[in-house]
Amino acid sequence: MVDTMASLRALFRSPRRATTASPRAAGPLPADDEVFLDAPDERLAPALVAAGRGEYEPAAGLLAATREAAEWEERDRYVHRLALFARSRAEWLDLWAVSAPHDPDLLLVQSQLAVDHAWDSPARAELLRPLSPLITAAARGDDRDPVPWRIALDHARGTNAGHKYFEELWEAAVRRAPHHSGCHVAALRYLATYWHGSHRECFDFADLAAQDAPPDSLVQALPARAAFGYLTDGCGPEVPRARLDAAADRAIALSARFPAADPWPAEVRNQLMHLLVRLERPEAARTQLHLIGPYVTSFPWDRLSDDPLGHFLRLRDHLLAGTEPPPEAGPVPSPGAPVRPRAEHGGHATADDH
Repeated sequence: MVDTMASLRALFRSPRRATTASPRAAGPLPADDEVFLDAPDERLAPALVAAGRGEYEPAAGLLAATREAAEWEERDRYVHRLALFARSRAEWLDLWAVSAPHDPDLLLVQSQLAVDHAWDSPARAELLRPLSPLITAAARGDDRDPVPWRIALDHARGTNAGHKYFEELWEAAVRRAPHHSGCHVAALRYLATYWHGSHRECFDFADLAAQDAPPDSLVQALPARAAFGYLTDGCGPEVPRARLDAAADRAIALSARFPAADPWPAEVRNQLMHLLVRLERPEAARTQLHLIGPYVTSFPWDRLSDDPLGHFLRLRDHLLAGTEPPPEAGPVPSPGAPVRPRAEHGGHATADDH
């Protein structure tokens, strides 16, 4: 096994079953009004509906089930979505806090919600620092759970923590779940922030993590995430075109392991489609378009536009028509040349995006 912990340390100092997908399996592309942004899966949807009625029990049951079954990737996704819902409709979360204040699943959602709130403030670091006890309490809920440690990694990035402290958190996270994609994305974001513009180091970490991960792990898409950071950063030395293509090819292989129109790999496919457009690989991008089906995700389109769904649909139209993509999709490079990074439309993408 490749030691990604050692890799991250060196940089600082210097399970879901897959199937084979086919673009034809998705059938005709859905109409514009049949495409949804961040559509919940069949497990999350009832919990969100109940939360809209002020009921917390389905959400509590869902998170308890993921914890008991050690479904850490699902758990991380559901915590993100429930915390996002609570930002505008918090009655169900308040009731949960009154009914079961020490529930580890409640503490996890509260931790995510608190970090999200603080992240939007200009005084981010000052607001994040007092949240450490809440995140620690969530981590004590189940010693197997890597999700509180992913939140702790984000918290450390937001408070400008030094690399030694971040390394300790990282080691604790991967000890619990060596291939948890959320923790790997958090580490990649920290690297991008700590060494702004050092994209080759980010690629080194992402490539090594993907090499170490199982073929159907979402960590296989980490190099594509590093490529997105490079292409939207606007600084740093050039990364060879071949390395960007290799990141895209690895994500293509991962995408092909899952059924078409499946919400599970939807974010990977949306990110990959953007990357393939930037790399001037329209046929491969159209394949991902068919595999995405109706499942559009906020990332990466919300980093490029204030209207992520509209941005996706406009780009889809250009791909299907075989015309040049809209200017905000980014300049297309020469096939044999390295791709220069640039700042994206509207300044939405930054090295420390949350």
